[in-house]
Amino acid sequence: MPRTSCLTCWLTMGLFLALLAGCATPRTPPSEAPVVDRWEAQRERLEALDTWVLIGKAGLRTPQETTSANLDWSQHSHYYRMLISGPFGSGRNLLEGREGRFTLTNAEGRFEAETPEALMQQQLGWSLPVGSLADWIRGLPAEHSQHRLERDDDGFPQRLEQDGWLIEYRDWTEAESLILPRRLVMEYDDLRVTLVVTEWRPVVEE
Repeated sequence: MPRTSCLTCWLTMGLFLALLAGCATPRTPPSEAPVVDRWEAQRERLEALDTWVLIGKAGLRTPQETTSANLDWSQHSHYYRMLISGPFGSGRNLLEGREGRFTLTNAEGRFEAETPEALMQQQLGWSLPVGSLADWIRGLPAEHSQHRLERDDDGFPQRLEQDGWLIEYRDWTEAESLILPRRLVMEYDDLRVTLVVTEWRPVVEE
C-alpha cells in the first residue's frame, strides 16, 4: 500500500476517535442525597405516641412570685396522672383524668371539675393548658384549634402559638429513637412556665 494511503488512513482513524471522544457525555459525580428531615420522618410515630412516663421540673413565674415544683407525669391512651409536688404545688397535688372526669387530690381532700384547667385554677390559683399539653410536650400542635408554627433550620418546631399561649422549644433529647422536647417555655399573658424534662420514657410500639 502506498505510504500516502497509509497516512490518510491513520489521519482518518485519529479524526474518528477524536470525534467519538468529543461526543461522549462526561460522567458527573452523583449528587448528594437530600438531607432527611428527621422531624417529618418521625411525625407519624409521634402522633401515635400516647403512652409515656415523664419526669421533670416546672418553673412558674407570675408578677407576684417565682417558684418551681417537681412533675411526675404518667400518660396512657384513656388516662393520665400528674403528680405535682413542691412549693407552687403547696405540697403534693395529684391530678387525674379519665373518660371526661377530672380530679385533684391533695392534703385538703379530693376535688372535681368539668375541666382540668378549671380544677387547677380553683385549687392552686393557676392553671396549665392540660388539654393541649399532651400534644405540645411531643412538639405537636393540638388538633382542636388554629395555630401558628415556626421551625428551625433543621425542621424542628421552634415557636408555637395556640389558644393564646406562646410555646418556645429550647432543647431536645432522644429517647427510644424519638427526638423529644427537653426544655420548653410557655407564656400566657403574665404567666410564664418553664418545663425541663429530666427523664423521658416513651412506650413505642414496634
